[in-house]
Amino acid sequence: MNTLNDLHKISQAFSNTDKMPVLFLGHGSPMNAIEENEFVAEFRNLAKTLPQPNAILCISAHWYTKGTKVTAMEMPKTIHDFGGFPQALFDVQYPAKGSPELAIETQRILSPVEIELDETWGLDHGAWSVIKHLYPEANVPVIQLSIDYSKPGQYHFELAQKLQSLRHKGVLIVGSGNIVHNLRLVDFHNYDRDNYGYDWAIEARQTINDYLLDGNFQPLINYEKMDRAIQLAIPTPDHYLPLLYTLGLKDKSEELTLFNDKLLAGSLSMTSVKIM
Repeated sequence: MNTLNDLHKISQAFSNTDKMPVLFLGHGSPMNAIEENEFVAEFRNLAKTLPQPNAILCISAHWYTKGTKVTAMEMPKTIHDFGGFPQALFDVQYPAKGSPELAIETQRILSPVEIELDETWGLDHGAWSVIKHLYPEANVPVIQLSIDYSKPGQYHFELAQKLQSLRHKGVLIVGSGNIVHNLRLVDFHNYDRDNYGYDWAIEARQTINDYLLDGNFQPLINYEKMDRAIQLAIPTPDHYLPLLYTLGLKDKSEELTLFNDKLLAGSLSMTSVKIM
C-alpha cells in the first residue's frame, strides 16, 4: 500500500506540465547502440524537438512477461540481453536512474489491473539502445513497463489509454520494437542495401502506414485478422505490441508523423512514430 510519504514524493517529483509527446521507436539491431547510421542520427534530431522530460516510461519488446510489471529500483542495471555481438557492445552502460515514485504512480493509475513492482529487471536493450541517443548523458530517470504476453492487442491498447495522465506530468512514454520484424527471414547478404524489403514486407509496411496516417487503429489492434503480408511481418507479437501502447495514447487532436520509415534486410522495418 502506498504511504502518505510515497504520495507526497510523487506529487513533488511530477508536477503538472504541458502534455508530452509519445513515441514508438524502431530499435533494430542492438548494434545501433554503438554504430553511426541514419537511424540513430534521426533519434538525435528527434531529441532536439522534444520538451525536456521529468522521466521516461518505456514499453520494450524485450520485457515480455506473464502479468504486467514495472521496474521500481533506484538504479536499474544495463541488461545485455543478446549474444554474438562485439565486446564493445557488452561494454556499454547506460546509468540512468530509476524512479520508484513513478513506478508507484504507474501502478496506481493502472488499477484495478494488478501491476507488480519489480526490483530485478533493469533496462534491456530495447530501452537503452535507443534512449541513449535521445539522452546520451543518462540524465533522465527511466522505468520500464512489461508486456503481458497472455493478453490480446485490445487489452494493450486500452491499458495504454490509462497512462494518459502521465503525459501531463512530464513523462515521455516510449514504445520500442519493430513493426515489421521477421528474424527468420532476414537477408544478411543485403543488410546494407538501402530500404530493401521483400514484396510482402513492402506491402505490410504500406498497409500499416496507411492505417497509422489515417488514424484508423482498429485494424492494427486486430492485426491477427489481417492478410498474409501482415502475418509474415508479425510472426510473433512481442516487437509489434509496443506500437499499440503508443497508439493508445493518441488524442484525436494530435498529429501522428512517421520517421526512419525504411525497410532493412528484407524482413525488418525501422519505421518510427511521433505523436504530439
